[in-house]
Amino acid sequence: MRAKQMPSSILTRSKSPVILLFAVIILALSFFFFFLFSPSSTTTAAVTVPYRHPSVRPETSFVASLEHFLAHKAPKIPASSDDTVGPMIDHDVRRLDERKFVKEMEWLRGDPYYPMSMPVRVYVYEMPSKFTYDLLWLFRNTYRETSNITSNGSPVHRLIEQHSIDYWLWADLIAPESERLLKNVVRVVKQEEADLFYVPFFTTISFFLLEKQQCKALYREALKWVTDQPAWKRSEGRDHIFPIHHPWSFKSVRRYVKNAIWLLPDMDSTGNWYKPGQVSLEKDLILPYVPNVDLCDAKCLLESESKRTTLLFFRGRLKRNAGGKIRAKIGAELTGAKDVVIEEGTAGEGGKAAAQKGMRRSIFCLSPAGDTPSSARLFDAIVSGCIPVIISDELELPFEGILDYRKMAVFISSTDAVQPGWILRYLKSISSTQIREMRRNLAEMAGKLVNIKLHTRRSQRVVKESRSVCTCDCRRSNSTHSNPIN
Repeated sequence: MRAKQMPSSILTRSKSPVILLFAVIILALSFFFFFLFSPSSTTTAAVTVPYRHPSVRPETSFVASLEHFLAHKAPKIPASSDDTVGPMIDHDVRRLDERKFVKEMEWLRGDPYYPMSMPVRVYVYEMPSKFTYDLLWLFRNTYRETSNITSNGSPVHRLIEQHSIDYWLWADLIAPESERLLKNVVRVVKQEEADLFYVPFFTTISFFLLEKQQCKALYREALKWVTDQPAWKRSEGRDHIFPIHHPWSFKSVRRYVKNAIWLLPDMDSTGNWYKPGQVSLEKDLILPYVPNVDLCDAKCLLESESKRTTLLFFRGRLKRNAGGKIRAKIGAELTGAKDVVIEEGTAGEGGKAAAQKGMRRSIFCLSPAGDTPSSARLFDAIVSGCIPVIISDELELPFEGILDYRKMAVFISSTDAVQPGWILRYLKSISSTQIREMRRNLAEMAGKLVNIKLHTRRSQRVVKESRSVCTCDCRRSNSTHSNPIN
């Protein structure tokens, strides 16, 4: 199933990795603030979120948004053809490469600040419905089956909602321009104009809702469909975005797409979920989980101020694997302590309501590692105005090189966390002034436009150098292609 290796005679010009990285960062940052801090349909936004269409009120309930999307946006009649990829020949790749090279040279000569001054241009593949709409319908028609759980007792459909970044991003990318929320990301219809190529395959839904062999077969079909594309052959996937946000999804064929940009929940440097060489911070992006609870807006934060009488709150599963084993130790240490609530989580709307109520009545919310270093509980705490207490030594946070989480969260090492009385002593030592400052930072995160100018300035010098090298190479030969990125 591996994409055929292109002969050296038609090796293509590849975009600078710095330009690719910059494009992906802008795309992901916009999406990060769109779905994590969007006001729900029942609340009022505390601040203005950038790049939103002023007349559109975002819906952040996955189920509600999906119902509307399938009713009004999904095609009524499935496409008659099951495959939109014809036989690929070397000429197709060479022709795309020449068109793309010409277009990039036009931008480069016409704008001295390219690519900084231009929006991110994304080409969205139109895949057969079995990879897209059919899977959304499958979720929609089965999500009320709350008895459907994983082997460790987690509700399947809630897991899909937590990892539904693939839906939110795709739904916005294919929306009419007048309805788009991410205005600094432009969908293009010509592949030669694209910075990035988005693969809209719902890897998490297919993993959880299809039979094992059926899922593996669909993974193989999706892999073949994508790797047969001329754009994939041209770059060997380096400018393609794959949403692989659940650590179990797409596992059987990941090795064939390791060059692509993966959208992940964390890096999991322990090696339990990703094989060595598959993921890295140099090419992949960590995106947040979709919160399980509703946003506590400005009015909610003000009203909850006097009600936050619990020092530390946790509600969830105490028995986890890998790095999450520390949960049981912490739970045993903290259970029964004064002003501390430690509860075993339950599924369904009742469990969500209990977690939301507990977080809005607490000053600190415990966020230990789960089966992976990350946990959706961190983002539940953020949107609840509850200061996260992060205990996960291997955790890589979304955009932590740009966002300073130390201003709104408490970090405790696993070694300290299991020492008798250490956590509570440390939390009680934090002054009320510090607590107010951290909670204010939490509130300001909602809808705040992240200042990435410093990051841009650092990258711009490297990008200009890359452009100079590219221009020199191109002058040396108009017929010989440069080697692809290693």
